[in-house]
Amino acid sequence: MTRRIWSSALLVAIALSTGVAVSAAQQQKAKSGWTKQTPDGQPDLQGVWSNNVITPLQRPLELNGRATLTQAELESLKKRVSELFSGDGDAAFADGVFLAAIRGASTSKSGAGGTGNYKHFWLAERTFDNRTSLVTDPPDGRIPSLTPEAERRIAASAARRREHPADGPEDLNMSTRCISFGLPNVLAGYNANVQIVQSRNYVVLYHEMIHDARIIPLDGRPHIPSNIRHRLGDSRGHWEGNTLVIETTNFTPNAFSGPGSGRAGETSERLKVIERLTRVDADTLQYEFTMDDPQTWTRPWTAMIPWRKTNEKVYEYGCHEGNTGLYGILSGTRFQEKAAAKKNGPGSN
Repeated sequence: MTRRIWSSALLVAIALSTGVAVSAAQQQKAKSGWTKQTPDGQPDLQGVWSNNVITPLQRPLELNGRATLTQAELESLKKRVSELFSGDGDAAFADGVFLAAIRGASTSKSGAGGTGNYKHFWLAERTFDNRTSLVTDPPDGRIPSLTPEAERRIAASAARRREHPADGPEDLNMSTRCISFGLPNVLAGYNANVQIVQSRNYVVLYHEMIHDARIIPLDGRPHIPSNIRHRLGDSRGHWEGNTLVIETTNFTPNAFSGPGSGRAGETSERLKVIERLTRVDADTLQYEFTMDDPQTWTRPWTAMIPWRKTNEKVYEYGCHEGNTGLYGILSGTRFQEKAAAKKNGPGSN
């Protein structure tokens, strides 16, 4: 499969397509932290950033009450990860690396059989900090409980999937179909680069994973009407000092695919996401997001991910809904259905 580099010039051209006056707030020099500015007077967030941090989204129960690890514990964690994930074993995604290390796994082999998995060799090297969760609020580092309404919705969805695992593409989640990993994308260590391009009136966040490109206006325009819904919602940005604040509403259901949603994408149309991007030094962009969906969680919650500057290029993510993976899932399910019907005899479903 040919991989091609997405042109930064193309993203810049998109971002520069419309212009209005810069607000006074954008002209102000940041009072603290990173002070480099773009020619338009904005804090400079541009570049390619990676989310490869090993810290799990929510705090494992084994570390209840522990917001951080000691330096000795952190060094022990690094050693254990190095032993488990040398490149020859099965890949571990997202929180799986941290959890395998603290839970005493004896091997990185999944033991799942079947077609197997990637080798961990193909994943990015993970970075470490001493935190035990990305979730900063609630203070226990755990995503809040689901509402009764969300529990009923998720149970009904799970029951349908058991009866119809792959009747058609619509039965598969958005990431399996190569459509989107949702917002925010918290998957670390696997095509987890984000390229940021700024102009006076727009900022572009281009995600390497499933080639999501978010073009976010900064000119104070209102959100689109509430009857119009998008998979990645409708985003509006503004500056608060040296922090870019992005408010996103107008989601379709099932926008968030991270842990704590019950299953990939069980959020409602009432989801609102507030993202805060602050460049704290030359090599670190603090990415904080707050999830607010009263039909899914009992309270809003917030997490922070340190994005690291990288010189890596952003490549096209070679995944699309018509690829052979989806064909294999659907044709394989048809094969299993025929085999089951043959085993059970005439008249079986």
